[in-house]
Amino acid sequence: MLEDLNIKDFALIDNATIEFSKGFTVLSGETGAGKSLLIGALSFLLGGKSGTEQIRPGSHEATVSGTFLLEENNVAAVSGQQNDDDESECRSANEWLFRHGIEPENNRILLRRYVRDNGKTGAWIGDTAVTRADLAAFSSFLVDIHGQHEHQSLMKVPEHRRFLDSFAGLNDRVAAFTALYADLVTKRKRLDELNANDANREQKIELLNFAIKEISEAKLKAGEDKALDDEETKLSSFEKLYSDIESVNAALDGSGEGAVSLLKRIRGTAQHACDLDKSLDNLSQRLESAFYELSDIATEYKNYERGLVFDPERLAQVQERQTLLYNLKKKYASSVNAPIEEVMQYAENAQAQLETIEGGEAGKEQLKKEIVLLEKQVYTEAKAISAERKTAAAKMAQGVESVLAQLGMKGTRFSVSIIEKNGTELEQKCGPYGMDNIEFLISANPGSPLQGLAKIASGGELSRVMLALKTILAATDPVQTLIFDEIDTGIGGEVAVSVGSHLKKLAKNRQVLCITHLASIAVYADNQVKIEKGVNAGATQTRVFPITAEARVEEIARMLSGDPASAESLEHARSMLQRFSEGA
Repeated sequence: MLEDLNIKDFALIDNATIEFSKGFTVLSGETGAGKSLLIGALSFLLGGKSGTEQIRPGSHEATVSGTFLLEENNVAAVSGQQNDDDESECRSANEWLFRHGIEPENNRILLRRYVRDNGKTGAWIGDTAVTRADLAAFSSFLVDIHGQHEHQSLMKVPEHRRFLDSFAGLNDRVAAFTALYADLVTKRKRLDELNANDANREQKIELLNFAIKEISEAKLKAGEDKALDDEETKLSSFEKLYSDIESVNAALDGSGEGAVSLLKRIRGTAQHACDLDKSLDNLSQRLESAFYELSDIATEYKNYERGLVFDPERLAQVQERQTLLYNLKKKYASSVNAPIEEVMQYAENAQAQLETIEGGEAGKEQLKKEIVLLEKQVYTEAKAISAERKTAAAKMAQGVESVLAQLGMKGTRFSVSIIEKNGTELEQKCGPYGMDNIEFLISANPGSPLQGLAKIASGGELSRVMLALKTILAATDPVQTLIFDEIDTGIGGEVAVSVGSHLKKLAKNRQVLCITHLASIAVYADNQVKIEKGVNAGATQTRVFPITAEARVEEIARMLSGDPASAESLEHARSMLQRFSEGA
């Protein structure tokens, strides 16, 4: 349920905050006051199209935010779920949030969206930034807008299947079928992979065996390539290395003035100074330690020099081994600069593939048996679901036509087209939701052929069809907020009274918002919001505010006769409100 809507610098709306309640709320105002701007702002918030033309003149950014109350029982149910498979179909707003790691606060979620004059847009669900597509997907569980706007589930043929399954009470059964079908698809894909392996099985086995043998014979060791590089550098630079070590040894312990000899003399002098001044004891000890450390270093450098031997044979062996590793990397690693571990991993993967291919025949036969069994289960269940849909479709059509007759569309024919998917093989006949292509058809005029519901041109007719559907789906429809725009187009009198009555009944179990020009609809509302256009500081602005008590009486009077001040209009308005609106 929509609890509040905050609009800033959107179209002609400067700054508006509207709180909404449960039940039936009417949005009214004079022609041109900007009633549709409110619906446009909400549509924008719910993931509709955006553009810089939506920004109020003189502003740099338009922002819309809204708080939605989620159904508490759904929150509890989802919190215990373990299956968050993104490929399966989400069935509620709470499940969508659960899968995307977003937690509502006190069963509420805040949606926010902006568009700037440079064309940049942004959207959030709670504190999580989302794409427009994510926003639209999530908000489809919260709100349905009906009229000449883009946020219309009736205009999307795939949604017709959802309506029918909801009416037929098939949601859980279809979800189970979807899981069964997904299992079948997975097993078929695996079988196709095995069959593809059969096509080049011998060639694949030969290539894998060759790679495994070649890598195995190389007797590779982790880190070997780096160690060989270091050794090759040492062997190939022997002369320079020997010269450097000689220079170091001469400096450390050369005849006469080597660093060790010099430090030895300094050490004695320092000790004599320490005998004269005990405060130098610490420095003397450090000098002593430095002497022994340097002596040890000199000894190790001498030993290293004695062990230096030029070995051209070993250099040739190292370079030959480097060439072997280079060629293996070129064939089996991502690049010649990759670590040798990649070649070793390739061998392990090749061995696993070889075992799968060689042992796959037995597994393939088992897989074929499982697929045959699943195909029978899928086909049988798809036929059973289709039969239930056809039974429900007739009842739905009868119910919709009955309601439409009361809503001024007497003689309108409504039908649910259920056609088996094309194809002769099972995988072509069935999809993840069964074997049926489902579409709502309608003929709004006697004698006219049935056509797809999406081809209806009139926003008023489309809204009344949705009202009829929502009326018969009231017990099962998960969407809690319904918005009807232009539902009163081309109607009046008793039909308008009937429309108001239906909206009132529909609002007993959900939130209903309706833009209307007709007082005979408005008087049924539990709440009324007025949209008013005015000029402030030379700029045209639209104000949005709730009206109650006498202000509402005056607005109903205006809607009745255009005169909100005459005694007759006021009395008539007051009488209608007392008759049709509870608590007025």
